[in-house]
Amino acid sequence: MKHPLKQLLYWTPRVLGILYAAFISMFALDVFNEARGFWPTTIALLMHLIPTAIILIVLAISWRWEWVGAILFTAVGLAYTFKTLQHPHLAPMIKLNWILFIAGPLFLIGGLFFINWLCRKHLREKDCRRE
Repeated sequence: MKHPLKQLLYWTPRVLGILYAAFISMFALDVFNEARGFWPTTIALLMHLIPTAIILIVLAISWRWEWVGAILFTAVGLAYTFKTLQHPHLAPMIKLNWILFIAGPLFLIGGLFFINWLCRKHLREKDCRRE
Protein backbone atom coordinates (compact mmCIF):
# COMPACT_ATOMS: atom_id res chain seq x y z
CA MET A 1 0.00 0.00 0.00
CA LYS A 2 1.41 3.39 -0.96
CA HIS A 3 2.32 5.88 1.75
CA PRO A 4 -0.27 8.66 1.02
CA LEU A 5 -3.06 6.09 0.85
CA LYS A 6 -1.92 4.61 4.16
CA GLN A 7 -1.99 8.04 5.77
CA LEU A 8 -5.43 8.78 4.34
CA LEU A 9 -6.85 5.44 5.48
CA TYR A 10 -5.37 5.85 8.95
CA TRP A 11 -6.42 9.45 9.58
CA THR A 12 -9.79 9.69 7.84
CA PRO A 13 -11.93 7.95 10.51
CA ARG A 14 -10.12 9.79 13.30
CA VAL A 15 -10.53 13.23 11.74
CA LEU A 16 -14.15 12.48 10.83
CA GLY A 17 -14.75 11.44 14.45
CA ILE A 18 -13.40 14.78 15.69
CA LEU A 19 -15.45 16.71 13.12
CA TYR A 20 -18.55 14.72 14.04
CA ALA A 21 -18.05 15.54 17.73
CA ALA A 22 -17.78 19.23 16.81
CA PHE A 23 -20.94 18.96 14.68
CA ILE A 24 -22.92 17.32 17.49
CA SER A 25 -21.62 19.94 19.94
CA MET A 26 -23.28 22.70 17.94
CA PHE A 27 -26.70 21.36 18.96
CA ALA A 28 -25.87 22.22 22.56
CA LEU A 29 -25.75 25.92 21.72
CA ASP A 30 -29.53 26.19 21.77
CA VAL A 31 -29.43 26.44 25.58
CA PHE A 32 -28.24 30.03 25.20
CA ASN A 33 -31.52 31.02 23.51
CA GLU A 34 -33.44 30.53 26.74
CA ALA A 35 -33.48 33.15 29.47
CA ARG A 36 -32.01 31.29 32.41
CA GLY A 37 -29.52 32.07 35.11
CA PHE A 38 -25.86 31.08 35.05
CA TRP A 39 -26.15 27.72 36.85
CA PRO A 40 -29.27 26.45 35.07
CA THR A 41 -27.68 27.35 31.72
CA THR A 42 -24.44 25.61 32.72
CA ILE A 43 -26.27 22.46 33.78
CA ALA A 44 -28.36 22.47 30.58
CA LEU A 45 -25.20 22.93 28.49
CA LEU A 46 -23.47 20.02 30.21
CA MET A 47 -26.49 17.81 29.68
CA HIS A 48 -26.61 18.73 25.99
CA LEU A 49 -22.91 17.88 25.66
CA ILE A 50 -23.36 14.28 26.91
CA PRO A 51 -23.63 12.91 23.32
CA THR A 52 -20.40 14.72 22.44
CA ALA A 53 -18.69 13.18 25.46
CA ILE A 54 -19.88 9.73 24.39
CA ILE A 55 -18.53 10.26 20.87
CA LEU A 56 -15.17 11.48 22.22
CA ILE A 57 -14.87 8.49 24.56
CA VAL A 58 -15.69 6.10 21.70
CA LEU A 59 -13.15 7.91 19.51
CA ALA A 60 -10.46 7.66 22.19
CA ILE A 61 -11.03 3.90 22.45
CA SER A 62 -11.16 3.57 18.66
CA TRP A 63 -7.87 5.37 18.21
CA ARG A 64 -6.06 2.41 19.71
CA TRP A 65 -8.38 -0.51 18.95
CA GLU A 66 -9.95 -0.03 15.54
CA TRP A 67 -12.14 -3.13 15.75
CA VAL A 68 -13.70 -1.84 18.97
CA GLY A 69 -14.27 1.51 17.27
CA ALA A 70 -16.02 -0.19 14.36
CA ILE A 71 -18.38 -1.91 16.77
CA LEU A 72 -18.96 1.08 19.04
CA PHE A 73 -19.57 3.67 16.31
CA THR A 74 -21.98 1.28 14.60
CA ALA A 75 -23.72 0.53 17.92
CA VAL A 76 -24.16 4.24 18.68
CA GLY A 77 -25.56 4.76 15.18
CA LEU A 78 -27.98 1.86 15.62
CA ALA A 79 -29.05 3.11 19.06
CA TYR A 80 -29.81 6.54 17.62
CA THR A 81 -31.67 4.99 14.68
CA PHE A 82 -33.89 2.82 16.88
CA LYS A 83 -34.57 5.69 19.29
CA THR A 84 -35.55 7.99 16.39
CA LEU A 85 -37.82 5.37 14.81
CA GLN A 86 -39.68 4.98 18.12
CA HIS A 87 -40.42 8.70 18.36
CA PRO A 88 -44.22 8.86 17.89
CA HIS A 89 -44.62 12.54 16.99
CA LEU A 90 -42.26 12.79 14.01
CA ALA A 91 -43.22 12.44 10.38
CA PRO A 92 -41.48 9.56 8.57
CA MET A 93 -39.54 11.91 6.30
CA ILE A 94 -38.19 13.86 9.28
CA LYS A 95 -37.13 10.60 10.93
CA LEU A 96 -35.32 9.58 7.75
CA ASN A 97 -33.52 12.93 7.54
CA TRP A 98 -32.46 12.76 11.17
CA ILE A 99 -31.17 9.22 10.76
CA LEU A 100 -29.23 10.14 7.62
CA PHE A 101 -27.61 13.24 9.10
CA ILE A 102 -26.99 12.02 12.65
CA ALA A 103 -26.57 8.24 12.42
CA GLY A 104 -25.23 8.11 8.85
CA PRO A 105 -21.83 9.60 9.71
CA LEU A 106 -21.56 7.20 12.66
CA PHE A 107 -22.02 4.24 10.31
CA LEU A 108 -19.47 5.72 7.91
CA ILE A 109 -16.90 6.23 10.68
CA GLY A 110 -17.57 2.72 12.01
CA GLY A 111 -17.04 1.29 8.53
CA LEU A 112 -13.80 3.22 8.09
CA PHE A 113 -12.50 1.96 11.43
CA PHE A 114 -13.40 -1.57 10.30
CA ILE A 115 -11.43 -1.12 7.07
CA ASN A 116 -8.64 0.39 9.17
CA TRP A 117 -8.62 -2.71 11.35
CA LEU A 118 -8.62 -5.05 8.35
CA CYS A 119 -5.62 -3.21 6.86
CA ARG A 120 -3.79 -2.65 10.16
CA LYS A 121 -0.77 -4.75 9.12
CA HIS A 122 -0.16 -2.61 6.04
CA LEU A 123 -0.89 0.63 7.89
CA ARG A 124 1.71 -0.05 10.56
CA GLU A 125 4.53 -1.02 8.21
CA LYS A 126 7.43 1.40 8.41
CA ASP A 127 8.75 0.75 4.90
CA CYS A 128 6.12 1.63 2.31
CA ARG A 129 8.00 -0.22 -0.46
CA ARG A 130 7.30 -3.61 1.10
CA GLU A 131 3.92 -4.92 -0.04
